[in-house]
Amino acid sequence: MGHHPIPALLAAAVMLLGSVSAGRAAEAAGVETTIPAGTSGPPLRALVWAPAGPGPHPAVIALHGCSGLYDGKGRVGARFRDWAERLSGAGYWVVMPDSFGSRGAAGSQCRNADRVARAGRERIGDAMAALDHLAGRADVRREAIFLLGWSNGGSTVLNAVGRAARAPGAPDFRAAIAFYPGCRVQAERGGWASRTDLLVLIGEADDWTPAEPCRRLAAGDPDRVTLVTYPGAYHDFDHPDLKVHTVAGLAFTGSGTGSAHTGTDPAARKDAIERVAAFLAAHRK
Repeated sequence: MGHHPIPALLAAAVMLLGSVSAGRAAEAAGVETTIPAGTSGPPLRALVWAPAGPGPHPAVIALHGCSGLYDGKGRVGARFRDWAERLSGAGYWVVMPDSFGSRGAAGSQCRNADRVARAGRERIGDAMAALDHLAGRADVRREAIFLLGWSNGGSTVLNAVGRAARAPGAPDFRAAIAFYPGCRVQAERGGWASRTDLLVLIGEADDWTPAEPCRRLAAGDPDRVTLVTYPGAYHDFDHPDLKVHTVAGLAFTGSGTGSAHTGTDPAARKDAIERVAAFLAAHRK
């Protein structure tokens, strides 16, 4: 499925997510917390953004990419901060686990093939630990917890929602969103299916995690998976301000060369912001 219009009936939700309240500027960096250890290892450090007003509120667990949650200067990545402010401003709890830092790995892991937290193992456990933690809070709507991820975090989303159904009575994700995930493993293995509604957003020009495997994945599960592709857009197209450039020395790329383009695509970014708002609004009821 390609680029197509947002349903008009969700326009109000789009407007909510499309702007960030200036009064919440002090919370831009998020509040540090610790989530009890799941099956994947140590207690999980995370950043939390709280919505305004009395709860309970829906929640979004948001998973960073291979570059980690923080930039080279130790600040929360601009893309993550931007999305967290938008989502919390629209009434969601936002929890961003630090999968790498919680295991003692500092900085980007994009050039490291042997990572301390893998999308197919440890990071699934991180997502589930965050889910169980949020589901036990009185100020969170247990039935409205969403999973969101970018790149390596998006690959984790595919793994987390593609597993067998959870035990009866256990909390589960209401729906999920994956920005430019690596779909190759699931597409080649075959038999993958999502147990929840899943929105996948990816650039057609992405040469880091190509769109074609995601297209095959979505075609195999059309009832659950909605794929939106953006012509001419590269990896990280939703970043608020990243000049398109080439990154070299990457551990995993679609071409196998270790080089890929990354950078903002304003039109794709705008559509993605609107589309995520609409998708979440449609499922939070």
